[in-house]
Amino acid sequence: MYGQNDITNLRNIIRSSKRAVFFGGAGVSTESGIPDFRSEDGLYRQQYRFPPETMLSAEFFWSHTEEFYGFYRDKMLVTDVSPNAAHYKLAQWEREGHIAAVVTQNIDGLHQKAGSKNVFELHGSIYRNFCTKCGMAYPAQRIQKGKGVPRCACGGIVKPDVVLYGETLDDKTVSGAVEAIRRADNLIIGGTSLNVYPAAALIDYFRGENVVVINRGAPAKDMRGVFFIDGKIGEIFSLI
Repeated sequence: MYGQNDITNLRNIIRSSKRAVFFGGAGVSTESGIPDFRSEDGLYRQQYRFPPETMLSAEFFWSHTEEFYGFYRDKMLVTDVSPNAAHYKLAQWEREGHIAAVVTQNIDGLHQKAGSKNVFELHGSIYRNFCTKCGMAYPAQRIQKGKGVPRCACGGIVKPDVVLYGETLDDKTVSGAVEAIRRADNLIIGGTSLNVYPAAALIDYFRGENVVVINRGAPAKDMRGVFFIDGKIGEIFSLI
């Protein structure tokens, strides 16, 4: 468990930062009530007719589209939640000139709701949806309020702009995230076990001074020499 020295050290790192980057995962949003995947109560431990990894794959989207949307609406399309202390604190640090960018693996849009401007969403966003035939954009409400397979006026299937298993990350988003991490003076990693690739590999581009990891339990990735704080990120950030 963390102590006062951990809080003091983190506070000093933030105050000294001019272009820090925050790299976050599902643990950033769990304090807002959004379930993660791998914890004791995560989606991967719940029982469905197909494993969640299968239902969130590109192959399943095209072969079982209606069943995909049943799961997606039930478990992934979460819009009635609010940012927590971690989201708001990161937005504040950006306004104050300490944080240059947020790189997130989450698709919930909570960083933007809290006020962060420079956000790289590696796995996309539930708030962007597009027709796979003509490219027409649709809001999340169009998916949420509908039933069955959402279709465009042209007849094409509407797909969430989220990266499914079997799909590649968006090149422009990855390039922006890599450049931000490469130029960062400090790197703060929170709410992630760093076992989701290729996203977790992006932190290898960091060449700055300090790496801080805030998570419930040590990360899976070997990160010797990092400043590790074991705890809830929103709780810790609220003390800074």
